[in-house]
Amino acid sequence: MALSTLLATLLCTVVLPALLFLVAVKLWEVYMSRGRDPSCASPLPPGSMGLPFFGETLQLILQRRKFLRMKRHKYGSIYRTHLFGNPTVRVTGGDNVRQILLGEHKLVAVQWPASVRAILGSDTLSNVHGARHKSKKKAIMRAFSREALELYVPLIQEEVGAAVAEWLAADSGVLVYPQMKRLMFRVAMRILLGFPPEQIGADERQLVEAFEEMTKNLFSLPIDVPFSGLYRGLKARNFIHSKIEENIKKKIRDSQKESKRGDALQQLIDSSRKNGETLSMQAIKESATELLFGGHETTASTATSLIMFLGLNPEVVKKVRQELIDKEERGMQLGSLNIESLEQLKYTGCVIKETLRMNPPVPGGFRVALKTFELNGYQIPKGWNVIYSICDTHDVADIFPNKDDFQPERFMSKASADSWRFQYIPFGGGSRTCVGKEFAKVLLKIFLVEVVTKCHCTLLNGPPMMKTGPTVYPVDNLPTKFTRYVRN
Repeated sequence: MALSTLLATLLCTVVLPALLFLVAVKLWEVYMSRGRDPSCASPLPPGSMGLPFFGETLQLILQRRKFLRMKRHKYGSIYRTHLFGNPTVRVTGGDNVRQILLGEHKLVAVQWPASVRAILGSDTLSNVHGARHKSKKKAIMRAFSREALELYVPLIQEEVGAAVAEWLAADSGVLVYPQMKRLMFRVAMRILLGFPPEQIGADERQLVEAFEEMTKNLFSLPIDVPFSGLYRGLKARNFIHSKIEENIKKKIRDSQKESKRGDALQQLIDSSRKNGETLSMQAIKESATELLFGGHETTASTATSLIMFLGLNPEVVKKVRQELIDKEERGMQLGSLNIESLEQLKYTGCVIKETLRMNPPVPGGFRVALKTFELNGYQIPKGWNVIYSICDTHDVADIFPNKDDFQPERFMSKASADSWRFQYIPFGGGSRTCVGKEFAKVLLKIFLVEVVTKCHCTLLNGPPMMKTGPTVYPVDNLPTKFTRYVRN
């Protein structure tokens, strides 16, 4: 009697729930496979849809690049999955990515996950379409023109120089990634939003922590309940909005007085005023938050990767220093750089390109299929999300031999540049190419010059494990000892 009771208990508490779970998963797979468009003869891409509702979002959040590589090795360059509440096709490889990036407004349209749209806002450059996107992009591009960048160079050099001096004074070393986020945050606040240094200093720590919390939860399940990732991200976003609203109001008053301030946010405000558009405080706050995210999170990631690669490749550091010595002997003033002198630093620029190849800060871009279309023998059903992968596309590109080796020289040949299109896409491509890419290049070049001319970098933990959330970062924050470099 006792044995039969035990078996019944086991059946009810373990076996039956497990069977029901397996049946639910199978029914979920069958249900999702019905998303195939019968008007298209091509099959759905291979893949799996994961758990009901959750899909494979949890595996992606926990494993990130390991998960993506496993899926690519198992299913190939195009596969289906279910992420952030939507059936999704992930696309890898230059030829496949080309069709996605050039298919904007015809095959696909940009559509970030619901959590990203909720946190950053629906009226941001990354989420608007058509004429609205063109208008906003044009306004921001004025703030990243060559003339505008020329004005930014001294300010960037000032901020980077001050940060390097602090790192050299730290006897026990510094955690590079948090320091990069702090540095790039200050640069973004001053250049992109026009905040004076004294205003940044008062709330700097709280704002940096809030941005970290917001970005950490950008890609989360679209469930706004207490303690969920989306809830925490929205709470951090609201704090950021409250801190920048006062400055925005001042900008609006200044714009009515024909202000000549040239930061990116001011350009947006002036453009709205000239076009006779109603200025929405919420829309401007969302634009400011997006500019800060794009202007400091991605550059902080890349600057951290630069320090890592400098520490792991001392021969590269020597070559950068030699290029700078050669330029100094020809009259270049490294203490007062300008756009023209930065453009002459070819090898230095190649070090940045190689860093972006191996560790692109953003792993991919999000689109939604406007209609059912075929891609490399598979159908992409209308309404499904499409993710083009930057990191995987770099990984599989045949044009990069010895792709696991850090070799800046591979970018020295101009003849190869055209063949790299869509196989080397750290800034995306097509009409949605990152509007701030020239700003990022200038900022990173100045950063690299300041570091190699003043510092030796010693990685205290050796090569770190890298994760993505949402940009690439070292798990151990890259503890590094900076010691003063003195040229012989």
